[in-house]
Amino acid sequence: MKIPLFPLRTVLYPGGPLPLRIFESRYLDMISACLKTSEPFGVLLIKDGDETGEASTYSVGTLASITDWYQGSDGLLGVTAVGDKRFRLLSTEKQADGLLVGEVEVIESEQSTPIPEKFQPLAKILAGILDDLGKLYQSFDRHYDDASWVGYRFAEILPVGTVQKQFWLENDEPLQRLELINRVLREVHGPTAAA
Repeated sequence: MKIPLFPLRTVLYPGGPLPLRIFESRYLDMISACLKTSEPFGVLLIKDGDETGEASTYSVGTLASITDWYQGSDGLLGVTAVGDKRFRLLSTEKQADGLLVGEVEVIESEQSTPIPEKFQPLAKILAGILDDLGKLYQSFDRHYDDASWVGYRFAEILPVGTVQKQFWLENDEPLQRLELINRVLREVHGPTAAA
């Protein structure tokens, strides 16, 4: 499938929120087209370059669907999107307006994996964190019994570098991802994470 691409300095995970402030005309047009057709756009982490100019990206990203939009008091367009399935970028082409369009292969969603008992404490910690984060996660369905969902939520909120976040996105094993995240939590917070 062909989709418009939005290279960013952030990693979007399946089921995760993506608040955006749009000011470039190429992305205003992209958002407008996506709203009219209910089609997704692709979010890819920038490797080199920047969001407003030329950028090279990683090849695995996440489809994003717009759930809300508003006009900010500063005149900028505010958009809230949510991550859907992951995809692998096969090729890109640049349109005349500078927008990148990619030929992508959708990666099938991970099957729901019950969270093992050893990771149950992580689910409890996450519940408290998401409640504290308030509005961003307020309207989201919560799946504390799903290893994939819990792992993705921790991956998006943990204060680690984007290369680490990208590695977690590309990992296809929910329990392995949770184990890797648990190690980071133990390093940062000590024994409060799962043993």
